[in-house]
Amino acid sequence: MTKSILEGRPALKKEVYAIAEVAGYLWQNGWAERNGGNITVNITDHVDDEIRRLPALSETMPIGETLPHLRGQYFYCKGTGKRMRDLAREPMANGSVIRILDDCASYAIIADQPVLPTSELPSHLAVHNRQIELGSGYKATVHTHPIELVAMSHNPAFLAKDVLSRMLWSMIPETKAFCPLGLGIVPYMLPGSKELAQGTLKELEEYDVVMWEKHGVFAKGKDVMDAFDQIDVLSKSAKIYIDARAMGFTPTGMTEEQMAGMTRAFNLPR
Repeated sequence: MTKSILEGRPALKKEVYAIAEVAGYLWQNGWAERNGGNITVNITDHVDDEIRRLPALSETMPIGETLPHLRGQYFYCKGTGKRMRDLAREPMANGSVIRILDDCASYAIIADQPVLPTSELPSHLAVHNRQIELGSGYKATVHTHPIELVAMSHNPAFLAKDVLSRMLWSMIPETKAFCPLGLGIVPYMLPGSKELAQGTLKELEEYDVVMWEKHGVFAKGKDVMDAFDQIDVLSKSAKIYIDARAMGFTPTGMTEEQMAGMTRAFNLPR
């Protein structure tokens, strides 16, 4: 059996096992039923000349659009039809490493096995293309189905701009501190559609985490743990709100003055 791409590369192995760790959290939280959710991480910083010379394990596959900033980039991608709970145990059997080809419109799988990436790969890659264009340093994208946040998206009152952001910020100071841009909203669109991808890209210009109405969330982060942490703190706030309502009252939340104090004290962007 050919050795794994992770052998002898501790930095790359650490990166992939961080992805596996997050996949486990998504499953344990009940956010990743069956094969739900996706993770795509730019690993180009960990690629050496030997990896660049690896032959393709697959035929050349089209992305569906040209993404000019991705030439020569490498990504770890969760496999299509693969389960997060399995990825947590065996990341290289339930995901693969792909190379973006010079035409910026196609890719090939190079390691460890010819595991076909998620069907939502084009939308993930479009986000990564934009992050490189911006020079943002963001390397990871995570899509998952947090129960309480999805439940809240079924209430039209929460879907106006920044209504849900402000309410979630007000539940606990950490949410404003650790997800300071809040939560963008994309109205319901067909999963995997070009319209959903375009709506997500638009919202990610202003937010790091985007709610897909009646579906789930999509987050970008400096690394996979950063993306997960932002979803996690938003989910905690949603749970606090729902628990308070279950106890028979509407939580008051932090006041506007208190949240403004947080913004000043922690030098937050909003």
